[in-house]
Amino acid sequence: MRPVSAVRRAAGFLFEAYCDTLHSYNGIISMKFRKKTLQNGFTIITVPMPETFSATVLVLVEAGSKYEEKRINGISHFLEHMCFKGTKKRPRAIDITRELDGVGAESNAFTSQEFTGYYAKANYKKIGKLLDVVSDIYMNPVFDPKEIEKEKGVIAEEIHMYEDMPARHIQDLFMELLYGDQPAGWNIAGDVPTIKTFTRDDFVRYRDKHYVASATTLVIAGNISEREVVARAEEAFAHIPARRKHGKKKTKDDQKSPQLLVRYKKTDQAHLVIGFRSRALRHKDTPALDVLSAILGKGMSSRLFQKLREEMGIGYYVRAHNDSYTDHGILQASAGVDVGRIHEAIEAILGEFRKCRDDDVSEEELRKAKDFVIGNMYLALETSDHRAEYYGIQQVLKHAVETPREAVGKIKSVTPRDIRRVARAIFRNDRLNMAIIGPYKNSKRFSGMLKM
Repeated sequence: MRPVSAVRRAAGFLFEAYCDTLHSYNGIISMKFRKKTLQNGFTIITVPMPETFSATVLVLVEAGSKYEEKRINGISHFLEHMCFKGTKKRPRAIDITRELDGVGAESNAFTSQEFTGYYAKANYKKIGKLLDVVSDIYMNPVFDPKEIEKEKGVIAEEIHMYEDMPARHIQDLFMELLYGDQPAGWNIAGDVPTIKTFTRDDFVRYRDKHYVASATTLVIAGNISEREVVARAEEAFAHIPARRKHGKKKTKDDQKSPQLLVRYKKTDQAHLVIGFRSRALRHKDTPALDVLSAILGKGMSSRLFQKLREEMGIGYYVRAHNDSYTDHGILQASAGVDVGRIHEAIEAILGEFRKCRDDDVSEEELRKAKDFVIGNMYLALETSDHRAEYYGIQQVLKHAVETPREAVGKIKSVTPRDIRRVARAIFRNDRLNMAIIGPYKNSKRFSGMLKM
């Protein structure tokens, strides 16, 4: 990493950093990006990829369900939908999709607890069109009341769809179990009765509070001319509001004993999540937790996959991962198992957690887990859309960008002692939680099992 410029107010921006890193992992991979923050706080990140035929335009804003009040829970996600329903320049949804389809673009949007993203990806020669459409979607939604009313039905069915997918819905229940009636515990999409109450004024007020320059990051990745796309980006977002950004409440993340939630549903497969409160995104233990989750449940040679699927034969999917947010974190294992053997599955999963807590991991297994984490990261970075997400999400969550080289260095530095240390700190009864969906009406049959 080598900075080549500092503060240059006369040029219209406060900070610019340039990174050109070369690192080797099964070959040489070049990573290069430029970050430019304007005086109003709007950040532009460019990621040149001369080896690809595509380009991606991604705009991210620090506005997700954690920024909501209970009365408008789900509005971040609903607003994301409405941005595609018409703008001042393109008043109908078909006007937007016709232009994107006309250049063979892939486009979509996504909402999380802490940010919302809008993107389009196409042949790099169409970068001008992508910038024009994505900036218009972000800057100029009209929020037609008739379209709002129609979209309420669409989002209601989206909520119902996920509720009918227990492997997906179990994650919503698990967050509800951990965080209860606070933003971190609410469904990102909201609930049907609440979204039915939204008015145009609700969208306008929420957008005015959060869709501002200082909370917005634009990432342009692909086969691009950096100077040209930055000039176009500054022009496209020239009128982004520079109002004060409204913040979010800090998540209450405390617990005294194991917690259990069982949701009855007549299913042919039981779905469960067992997890522990872990660490926030910027905590020094995050790299070790990422490696620990790989040891437990990433890849077909991981401990949980081998135990539950290969040895016991009681489930098809089983996985583990560490989720880190700005002010809290979760390390969890999830699985879909035979409804008649769920007790065996619970004991097996808890048993693997205990082994990580009580025994040192071997150097060989640790090396395999590290290589898995690093290898998967590099595979994801091959495409312009994923590379845009890599840089953009870091910026909106941490207001800083860690290069792949720096991330790899942290993963490589994890030791067996680190794994056992974080396992002992995390895998405790006062951090333990379990959520289950299945044909079980009596939760007491599981409560006695929930202990480390």
